[in-house]
Amino acid sequence: MSVSVVWARGGEARIVSLSADAVSLASNAPWPPGSRIEGTLTAEGLAAPGGARPILRIKVHGSRRTPEGDFLVEGRPIDLARSLRERLEALVAQG
Repeated sequence: MSVSVVWARGGEARIVSLSADAVSLASNAPWPPGSRIEGTLTAEGLAAPGGARPILRIKVHGSRRTPEGDFLVEGRPIDLARSLRERLEALVAQG
């Protein structure tokens, strides 16, 4: 299952890989190094009771255009709870 993020400032992305100190996303929007971005996670099963969707915050290390036309955004998750990270890692591993 792919895990998608809807950026707060517009656009969306798909998580390609995730660990405790690194995240890579295929995004339709580029972000400059050093920026802090946030978006809402949209994968099924991640919503909290009451329907609130979790927020993913990232400190961007860099982004570059891929041959497919989107951008590979790499950075570090900020304030990502271990339980949420573990659920995300499992969903990303499923494909």
